[in-house]
Amino acid sequence: MEWIYLTVAIISEVVATLSLKYSSTHNSSIATVITAVGYLISFTLVWFAVKKIDISIAYAIWAGVGISLVSIASWLIFKEVMSFQKVLFIAMIVVGVAGLKYID
Repeated sequence: MEWIYLTVAIISEVVATLSLKYSSTHNSSIATVITAVGYLISFTLVWFAVKKIDISIAYAIWAGVGISLVSIASWLIFKEVMSFQKVLFIAMIVVGVAGLKYID
C-alpha cells in the first residue's frame, strides 16, 4: 500500500507543480487552489509512505520521478525547451530512481 501512496503523491505533486506554472502565467484562482490542494495531498501521502519505506528511498523517488514528469509535461504543455542535455540528465534521474527501487 505504501508504494501506492508514493505513486499518488508523485502524481499529486506533478499536477500541483504544473498548476503552479499555469497559475503564475494566467492569474487563475482555480489553478492556485489546485496547486495548494495538490501539494497538501502529496505531502500527506508521502507521510503515509515513509511509515514503511525508508525516507531516503521515498524522497529520492518522489523528487526524481516528479522532476522527470514535470520536465516532460512542461515541454508538452508549456512548450518549454527540451534539449539533448536535459533529456540525458532526466534519463540519468530515471536510472537512479530505478536503481533505488531495485535495492529496496
